[in-house]
Amino acid sequence: MSQELTPTPGGAGGTGRSAGPLDEVDRRILDELVRDGRLSIRTLAERVHVSRTNAYARVERLLRDGVVTGFRALVAPEPAGLGTSAYIALTIEQNTWREVSAELAQVRYVEHVALLSGEHDVLALVRAPDNATLRDVVLDRVQSIAGVLSTRTWLVFEEFAGTQSPWQ
Repeated sequence: MSQELTPTPGGAGGTGRSAGPLDEVDRRILDELVRDGRLSIRTLAERVHVSRTNAYARVERLLRDGVVTGFRALVAPEPAGLGTSAYIALTIEQNTWREVSAELAQVRYVEHVALLSGEHDVLALVRAPDNATLRDVVLDRVQSIAGVLSTRTWLVFEEFAGTQSPWQ
C-alpha cells in the first residue's frame, strides 16, 4: 500500500462525490491504518476480524471514495534536522485564497496550510532547520506573496499527537 494521492492546494481534494457513511468495520480499518499504514491486507483482516477479500475491497473503496488519501511515513522533525517549528497566521486580501495557497504550497519548509474563519485567514505550519531559516521563510517568502497583508508567528516549544483516534 504505497499509494500517495495529493489534493490540489486550495481545492476540495475530492472527486465531487459524497462517500457513504462509515460502518464499524470501516472505522476499525481506519484506526489500524492510522496506527500503521504498512499493514498487510492479511494482518489488517485479522485485526478487524474480516476476510482478506473483504478487507481488500473495503480499503479499495475507502481509497476510491477519497476517505483514505494515501500512505506515508511520519517523520520526527527534530531528528530529521528541522529543529524550529512555528505556526504562522496570515491575514490576506479578500478573494486571494487560491493565489496565496498556490504560492504557499511552493514555499520550502511549509508543512501544512489551512483556511480559517476568525481573526486570521490562513494558518501555516512551518518546520525549519533553525530560527534564521524561519525568519527568512516568514520575512522573505511568505510576506512577499501577493495578497498577504500581515503575518503573526508563534514558535512551537513542544508538541505531541493526540492519543485517541476518532476511528475507534
